[in-house]
Amino acid sequence: MDWWWRQQLDDEGLAVLIHEQHRVVARAQLQAAGVPDAEVRRRLRSRRWQAIHPGVYVTHTGPVGYDEQLVAALLYAGPEAAWSHYTAAEQFGLIRPDDRRPVYVTIPWRRRVRARPNLVITRDAHWEERLATVIPPRSRPAEAVLEIVGISRSLDAAAAVVAEACQSGRVRPDQILAALADRRRLRHGSALRPILADVAEGTHSLLELRYLRDVERAHGLPTGQRQRAVDGEFTDVAYLRYELVVELDGRFHFAPDRRWRDLDRDNRAALRSETTLRYGWLDITSRPCAAAAQVLQVMRRQAPTLSARTCSRPFCPVR
Repeated sequence: MDWWWRQQLDDEGLAVLIHEQHRVVARAQLQAAGVPDAEVRRRLRSRRWQAIHPGVYVTHTGPVGYDEQLVAALLYAGPEAAWSHYTAAEQFGLIRPDDRRPVYVTIPWRRRVRARPNLVITRDAHWEERLATVIPPRSRPAEAVLEIVGISRSLDAAAAVVAEACQSGRVRPDQILAALADRRRLRHGSALRPILADVAEGTHSLLELRYLRDVERAHGLPTGQRQRAVDGEFTDVAYLRYELVVELDGRFHFAPDRRWRDLDRDNRAALRSETTLRYGWLDITSRPCAAAAQVLQVMRRQAPTLSARTCSRPFCPVR
C-alpha cells in the first residue's frame, strides 16, 4: 500500500505538504521529494530541525505541540497506519480533545512497529475494513467508539464515551450497533446494546444513564421523557403527567452565570406549575434511593396511589 500523502506531494510539492502537516516531515517524504540525506543531517546538526521519532522531524526549534505529535505518530508508524481509539474520536469531534492522552495508532496485524513514548500502537487483523475514507487515515467514527469501549476499565467509562460520542451528532447508536455486530468479542460488548438503546431514546450523558438505571428503573418509577424541548432549552427528564422535571448536572461549577441559568430555568418551570428536582453526580451514584424517594413523593401529589418498589440496596426507603 502506498503512502496516504503521496498524491498531495505530487500535486502540491514538499513545502505545502510540510505546512499542512504542522511543519512535520518524514524521511520517506524527503526522499520522495529528492532531498539528499546529507541535507537532512545538516539541518539536524545545526538544530534547525528536531527529531520527534526515528525518521520523523519537526522543521522548527520551538516546542512540539499536540497537533505535531499526531502527525508525527502517523508518519512514524508507516504507510499502513491510521489514527484510532481516542485519537480518531477526537479528530471526528466525537469527544473532547485532551492533549494529556497518548496518540493512538493502529497498524495491520502482520506488521510490527517499535514502541515510542506517548504513542500507543495496536495491531488489527481487520484494520483495512474499519477505516474511514478520509486523509489522514483514521478509524470510522463507530469503530473508534468501540475501540475505546474495548480498552475502558469499567462499564461506566465505556458508557460515558458512547453517550458523549452520540451527543456530538457525528455518530448514531444504530451505527455503533452495526459495527458491534461485526465484532465477535469486545470488552463490555454484551452490556453495550441496552446502553445504546437508552442513548437512542435520548439519554445524553453517563449521569443520565445512571439515573435511568439506578433511580428510575431500579425503583419501578414511571418512564420520563428525555430531552424535552421547552422554552428554547432541553429538560433532562420530564414527567409530564406528574408536573415534575428532573435536572441532572455532573459538573462541579461555581460560575455565577451558570448558577443564574439554573435558577432561571427552575423559575420558568415553576411558572409552568412544574416542580424541579436537581441532582448532581454524588446524589445519583451514592444516594440513588433517596433521590427515588423524593421523585416518588412529588409524583404522589398527582397520583397518591402510585406504586414503586424497593431496590436491591439495603435499607432502601422507597415503598
